Amino acid sequence: MNKTLFRLLVVLMSLSLIGIILVQLYLINTSFNNNEEQFKYHVQQVIGNVSEKLKQQETYTIVNQYNILRDSIGKDPNPSQLLDFVLVQKNKVTNETIIYSNNIIAEDYNINLTFFDKKKDSVKAQNFISKRRTEIYSGKPIDNSGIQKNTTPDITIEKSGNIEMLERAQFDMFYKDIADTKPLKDRISKEKLQKMLQQELKQYEVKTPFEFGIYSDGLATKIRSDNFKFDKNSTFQTPILTDSDGKSKYQLLVSFPEKKKFLFTDLIGITILSITFTLIIIIAYASALNQLIKQRQISEIKTDFINNMTHEFKTPIATINLALDAIKNPKIIEDKEKVHRYLQMIRDENKRMHAQVENVLRISKLEKKELEINKDPIDVQTIVEDAVEHVNLIVEDRQGTIRTHFNATRTTTLVNDVHFTNVMVNILDNAIKYSPEAPIIDIYTENVKDFILIKVKDQGQGMSKVAQKRIFEKFYREHTGDLHNVKGHGLGLAYVKRIVDDHNGQIFVESEKGKGSTFIIKLPLIN
Repeated sequence: MNKTLFRLLVVLMSLSLIGIILVQLYLINTSFNNNEEQFKYHVQQVIGNVSEKLKQQETYTIVNQYNILRDSIGKDPNPSQLLDFVLVQKNKVTNETIIYSNNIIAEDYNINLTFFDKKKDSVKAQNFISKRRTEIYSGKPIDNSGIQKNTTPDITIEKSGNIEMLERAQFDMFYKDIADTKPLKDRISKEKLQKMLQQELKQYEVKTPFEFGIYSDGLATKIRSDNFKFDKNSTFQTPILTDSDGKSKYQLLVSFPEKKKFLFTDLIGITILSITFTLIIIIAYASALNQLIKQRQISEIKTDFINNMTHEFKTPIATINLALDAIKNPKIIEDKEKVHRYLQMIRDENKRMHAQVENVLRISKLEKKELEINKDPIDVQTIVEDAVEHVNLIVEDRQGTIRTHFNATRTTTLVNDVHFTNVMVNILDNAIKYSPEAPIIDIYTENVKDFILIKVKDQGQGMSKVAQKRIFEKFYREHTGDLHNVKGHGLGLAYVKRIVDDHNGQIFVESEKGKGSTFIIKLPLIN
């Protein structure tokens, strides 16, 4: 995959992920706004119902007072007839005559208004009564006015009752004026108002704390809850106790301090699921992107490895071919010393190629867990000494030195001598290769609690912070300008890390560019 296509895929995937997150946020915000609108509607219904109930309760109170006072008046009221209605019908089949009559009578009462805290002495109040009468005559003659002469009806039905519509109109026009003269504290109590609000809010399932207060012409009154504070965003209001003209100087205000928390409660479930799935997508995306980047890096490293391996094999193969051609020469084949030298050269180059192949095979077996590593109690310092012997000739050839500083008093640990010797040889070989001048290497051992530390310190070119984090990855090699100036395939330290891990140990590196590196191996001791 080329870089342009890779970058395009990353951009498209990133945009898609951002789009999913924005859509989730939009849906949550829309749901929240819908809940808020529904909440506003329910609260308006609640305070409207409370306003209507306050009005009805006050109406019933005054009407009851009026009825009690009216019934207690000692003298009869003065009746006056307002309407007299007569209807005559004759059935030709049965020869029956039916006469309907309806009288509306107003009974006047003089009411003492001091009973209602009104300053006037008295006022005339009226009670409206409807009297209905039905008369049925069977085949008897009637005069021109529709009334039969000198006879009584065969059937008479009489009914009477109050006219509620007229009384209600009378109340709206008169008794509201009585209520307006009363102080607010006598019309509404704090406890009653709070109870009404609680009942209505419960009915509409608005289960959140609330505060309330009544304002008169924009000023706060004493009818209010203890913690009421006006908040434009969470306070709802409606007029209460309207007069006969439909106007009111009182406003009922209800606020909800935890409104947002209540609205968000319904969205907690869907929000948690949304956040969870979004996080899963983000983690999966980040993981996939990380894997893509790693695959690209591995691809580049493998390409580098193949180039290095090709170069490494090309030189010994060329050397072997030259040596074989030389041996074929009649002059050389008779010179046993030269033949021996060329054969030794072929043998060394063959070992070199074999060693490279063995490194690859060892790593492969370690990954598949096919490499058997048997451990025995061994003095680890003797393994270090053996490793030094393996590389001593190379160090001397480059006019370098290896110094040992064995300060550990306890040195026995469970190790595989062959593999751990390879570990030390690989580390020492690295120190030699990456020392531009004559290699100077110091090896230290020391005890820390129940562990032994082995430190291999060189004075080479060191490595960058990035290289220190990735130095133990398979195929990784830090570029040094010339791709082939330091031989290797990035397998040695990967092998070292796996062997140390298998010994329940740890390996670290401390390095600074231009000041050398220190490899530290930490192994558990046998108690």
